[in-house]
Amino acid sequence: MTAMSATGAVAFLGRYEGLRTRLPGARVEWVDALRDRAAAAFRTQGFPTRRVEAWKYTDLASVSGAAFGEPLTSVDDAPTLPAALHPRAVFVDGRFRPDLSSLDGLAFPVESLGQALPRLEGWLGALARPEAQPLVALNGMLFEDGMVVDVPAGVAGGVLELLTFAAESERAPAYHPRHLVRLGAGASLTIVESAVGPTSARYLHNPVFEIEVAEGARLNHGRLQQEGAEGVFLSTVYARVGAGATYDNFTLNAGAKLARNEIHVALTGPKAEAHMNGVQLIGDGQHADTTTALDHAAPNCSSRQTYKTVLTGRSRGVFQGKIHVHQIAQKTDGYQMNQALLLSPEAEIDSKPQLEIYADDVKCSHGATVGELDADHLFFLRSRGIPEAQAKAILVEAFLTEAVEAVADETIRTALSRGVAGWWQRQGIAGGIEEA
Repeated sequence: MTAMSATGAVAFLGRYEGLRTRLPGARVEWVDALRDRAAAAFRTQGFPTRRVEAWKYTDLASVSGAAFGEPLTSVDDAPTLPAALHPRAVFVDGRFRPDLSSLDGLAFPVESLGQALPRLEGWLGALARPEAQPLVALNGMLFEDGMVVDVPAGVAGGVLELLTFAAESERAPAYHPRHLVRLGAGASLTIVESAVGPTSARYLHNPVFEIEVAEGARLNHGRLQQEGAEGVFLSTVYARVGAGATYDNFTLNAGAKLARNEIHVALTGPKAEAHMNGVQLIGDGQHADTTTALDHAAPNCSSRQTYKTVLTGRSRGVFQGKIHVHQIAQKTDGYQMNQALLLSPEAEIDSKPQLEIYADDVKCSHGATVGELDADHLFFLRSRGIPEAQAKAILVEAFLTEAVEAVADETIRTALSRGVAGWWQRQGIAGGIEEA
C-alpha cells in the first residue's frame, strides 16, 4: 500500500473498527465473517493507484487522500422528489427511506437490505469478490443498507425506480449501499436507477450491485448518474446471466467530479445475451471512466457493447472494455464499440477495447473512434442559415440521440432522453461547446 493510498484506507479501516458492533447484521456470524473478509482485503490492497493496470487512466488520489465522514442524515433531510410514475425505492445517503418510497402494487417483494440481512446468507457476496476489487472490499466492510429485489419465476415485474440522493452536508459523507437483484426463471423486470446530489457538497457514493438473471428471464437496467459537481461516484455491478436470459444495461454518466462505472457480466448458460451500452457526458473539470468485463462462459451466447462519450472543456474520459471468450464458448457473437467526440482542444479520451478469445468458432469484433465534429456537416447546416453554435449543438445531439434511441425499453429511453436534455441545459447548449 502506498503512502498516498494509506491515508484514506487507514481512515476507513478505523471507521470499520469503530462501527463494527453497530453495523447492520453485527454479531450474526456469517455477516461478521463477510465484513472481516472484506476488511482484510481492503487492508491488504488499500485504494487502487494508477500502477494497477485496471486503474491506469483513473487517479483516486483525491479520494484516498480526502477525509470522508459518516453520514448523519436526519428525517428532515428529505429532498424534493418528482412525482412517482412507477413504484419507487428511495435512499438518502445510502439509507432506505420508507417515508419517501412508494412500493405498493408490486407483484414481488422489495426490502431494505438492512432489515433483510439475516436472511441473505448465500446470496449476499455470492458474486462480488473483495479480494479482486478494492472498492468492493470497501463496500463489503461498511455497507449499511441497500435494495433487495426478488422476482419469482414467471412474474412480469413491470417497472421499479431506484433513487439515491445525497443530502446537503458539510461533513463530506461516504456511503456504500449494496443492492441485490434476483430474477427467477422466465421473470422480467425494468429498473430505472437514478443517483443525484447537491451541487456544491462533496461526498462519496460507492454502490455495489449483485444481479442474478435466471434461465429465460430478462432484466432491463437503466442507470442515470447525475451526481453533484463535487461528488464522487464509484460503482461496481456484477451480473450473472443464465441460459436464454438477457441482461440489458444502459448507463448515462452525466454528473460527479469523478465517476467510474464498472460492470462485470458473466454469460453462464447457452443462448444468454448481454447488452451493455452507455453515454458519457463530461463537462469541464470532470473525469468519467467506464470499465466493462464480459465473460462468455457458455456456447451460443451474444453480446453488444456501444459506448459514446462527449467531452467539453478540460475534461477526461476513459473506456476500458474486455470480452473474454472461454474455450467452451463456441458460437460466440460479440461486438464492442467506443466512440468519442471531442469538443475542446483540452479534452482527453483514453480508449482500450480488448478481446481475449480461447474458442475457435466465434464472431467477435471491437473498435474505437475519436474525433471532432464533421466539418462538412457543420458547413451544410451553416449554409442554411443556422448559427454556428446551434449547428454544433444539433450535430452533438444527433450523435447522442443515435445511442439513446437504440434502447429498447421505452421507460428507460424516456428517462435517458430527459437526462441528456438536462445535461445540455446545464452546459448552456451553445455556451457549452468550445472551439476545437
